[in-house]
Amino acid sequence: MKIGIIGAGSFGTALGSILADKGYDVTLWTRSEDQARSINENHMNSKQMPDLVLPEKLKADTNLIHVVKDKEMIVSAPPSHALSGILKEIKDHIPPKVPIVSASKGIENESLRLVSEIFESELPGQFHSQLSYLSGPSFAKEMVKRVPTIVSIASKNEATAKRVQEIFSFTYFRTYWTPDVVGVEVGGALKNVIAIAAGVADGLGFGQNTRAALITRGLNEISRIGIKMGADPMTFLGPSGMGDLVLTCCGEASRNRTVGFRLGKGEKLKEILASMNEVAEGVKTTLSAKNLSDKLGVEMAITQEVYRMLYEDKDPKEVVKALMGRDLKREGV
Repeated sequence: MKIGIIGAGSFGTALGSILADKGYDVTLWTRSEDQARSINENHMNSKQMPDLVLPEKLKADTNLIHVVKDKEMIVSAPPSHALSGILKEIKDHIPPKVPIVSASKGIENESLRLVSEIFESELPGQFHSQLSYLSGPSFAKEMVKRVPTIVSIASKNEATAKRVQEIFSFTYFRTYWTPDVVGVEVGGALKNVIAIAAGVADGLGFGQNTRAALITRGLNEISRIGIKMGADPMTFLGPSGMGDLVLTCCGEASRNRTVGFRLGKGEKLKEILASMNEVAEGVKTTLSAKNLSDKLGVEMAITQEVYRMLYEDKDPKEVVKALMGRDLKREGV
């Protein structure tokens, strides 16, 4: 099987590594000639994973059309804000009837579209039954190291979901399929916002109690808006809900938690982002999530305070005071 992967960031590389490890011929698309050379000649992604060796069947190419043309599956893993432009460029070159798997997480700032809605807007209807969405608790470096991992595969088409599930499942990578595309997408996007808050709490020197509080109330917020958008409540107790939220809020490898941690230590957002090699999706998603909660009339206190911290320069200590001083209410609302 020949597979094309759009995006040679950490997660795209990790998914490519798993598929190449299974014996498939996998080609990553990167904009960087140096990165492509490093992967092809040294079997290393020197930018994101300089200490890890990649499978020999994993190759790289700087020509986007070459990466998608004549492939038997396409995996899309660019930052979500770049997705629309990429789909416009490749839509006339995607082979018919091949599975298309998205691994991007986020909500578009201007339109408030989920990644699934971007795909369905930008690609012709003939491709819609082939779309699926991969999400779950999965740090890229651990995947390349073959650490046992589980994820969700969501698709509106059961045959597509099961086909993608079969292709990705491996000795250390287990997949569960679900028809709940909205739930998987909402969980994957909004957990990054809560992870920023958890990082801030850690940066301020708070303990496990605070982190547990943020995870618990954060899951409540994610579930509330997800259900409003039509998601199955049970999805938020699975890999793409609670699983991904716990990992991203607790793991030191989380880029979004790191942004929050450094904010809690007193650094400015602009300086933090300028020093990072990869995108922390939660920063842009916070803006979308705040606007989406306003539009839908769903209260999301943590998200609102993270927004004020990122976009209105509110002091992290004042954010804590605002959250702890809210009106008392019944659990579950």
